[in-house]
Amino acid sequence: MPKFIIERDLPNIGEADQASLSAAAEKSNAVLSAMQAEDKDIHWQHSYVAGDKTFCVYECATEELIHEHAERSGFPANSISEVKNQIDPSTADA
Repeated sequence: MPKFIIERDLPNIGEADQASLSAAAEKSNAVLSAMQAEDKDIHWQHSYVAGDKTFCVYECATEELIHEHAERSGFPANSISEVKNQIDPSTADA
């Protein structure tokens, strides 16, 4: 299944407390559950919070599903990039 990285501009997200991050995750999960109940193949893997942005990793059938999740959840999807490959330090040893 394709994997995507979504960049979301969220002012002051890097200063959010745990309760705020938990509420955001709960909102996203509720939208994802509703979409999955509609037989839409979309899964949130994890996100990184940095400054005024989050970088979210999703697996889903199409980029359009990410746009739908963004619209339904209220979390912007300012940039979406499909992951074509993955490397790490051990890649040098291959």
